[in-house]
Amino acid sequence: MSQFNTNTVNKNITAASLIAAAEQEAASVFDRIRKISEFNTFKVIDAFRKCEVSERHFAPTTGYGYSDQGREMLARLFSEIFRTEDAIVSPHFASGTHTLSVGLFGLLRPGDRFLSVTGTPYDTIRGVIGIEGNADGSMKDFGIGYSEVALTSEGKMDIPAVMDALAVDDTIKVVYIQRSRGYELRPSITIAEMEKLISAVKEKYPQICVAVDNCYGEFTEEKEPTEVGADIIMGSLIKNPGAGIAPSGGYIAGKKNYVEKIAGRFTAPGLGMEIGSYHSSYLPFFQGIYMAPHIVSQALMGVVLTAKVMEKLGYRVFPAYDAKRTDITQAVVFDTEEELVAFIRAVQKASPVDSNVVPYPWEMPGYEDPVIMAAGTFMQGGSIELSADAPIRKPYTAYMQGGMVYENVK
Repeated sequence: MSQFNTNTVNKNITAASLIAAAEQEAASVFDRIRKISEFNTFKVIDAFRKCEVSERHFAPTTGYGYSDQGREMLARLFSEIFRTEDAIVSPHFASGTHTLSVGLFGLLRPGDRFLSVTGTPYDTIRGVIGIEGNADGSMKDFGIGYSEVALTSEGKMDIPAVMDALAVDDTIKVVYIQRSRGYELRPSITIAEMEKLISAVKEKYPQICVAVDNCYGEFTEEKEPTEVGADIIMGSLIKNPGAGIAPSGGYIAGKKNYVEKIAGRFTAPGLGMEIGSYHSSYLPFFQGIYMAPHIVSQALMGVVLTAKVMEKLGYRVFPAYDAKRTDITQAVVFDTEEELVAFIRAVQKASPVDSNVVPYPWEMPGYEDPVIMAAGTFMQGGSIELSADAPIRKPYTAYMQGGMVYENVK
């Protein structure tokens, strides 16, 4: 750790005193996080009361799931929380990537094109699009086109370039925003930034659907993308809105006409969300969304502390500990692959599950580079829980997220 060795920090300092000092310096940031949590907790509780959630909505169903009250109430509840007309909330979404894939395939038809306005999307979505790898059944295979507009040098969405792209291609039907940074050293996209972009697009092209990959972003700000004009948001229930309690699933929420198109892809045309059973209790999904604002605040405090401590040790961190946050991820850049691997292994060792396991880089499905992951989680892949992962490529960057219990991260 070259910067550490140049006496950026006193080598004799203890971990406890380093963390205590970092906590003191981050106190005002923690206060801001708690206020956002309070606001969002009231929003969620208010939605539960308006929807009149009852114990009967937790009951399991079988077969077709006709008149499944739990499924229907979950959709209504998410619609109320995210201020949308309709929603699909299902334990049968296998991952965030699956949810996004269903959403995009539901919105687009052969001959259509979608435009990513936050640069190249997350690694696993590239395979869905067909711009990386050779997965059978990609959007490219179905004649769906793809274009992208790079972010500016400051990491902002380039609104003039987006408008230029829309002006010359009337096949673009979806403008796609990835809220979180993914495996990129760029800022995540704030709600205020989204509002500017969406307003510009909608003023001239109201027929275009603005869809947002909302993964890692829910409840980190007081508003969600659908409250500033986004037509569709999509996310995973083993991330923020599941609070580490939901065992699986995803959600898609937004304008009714778009949700209905997506529902036909999720089940079958003509069936939509009239069917779909779940033979386990819906209770963890309701409890998860109820707990989500608080759990997200714990995760945010954890990554803020991590950023401050690693900064004190001389590492580059993105974002800075006191930067405005719109997702729960924290990037830490290391000098060598060995340092990166050591950090990931330290996170695994501090985890409540499989702390004895030693992570190694491996060829993970959907990724072009080997990936090393620390995931000592109760829910497999649950990234609202304390976890970290990194592609083995330069710059050697660990992406840490989650932490349901701040004291565990500390």
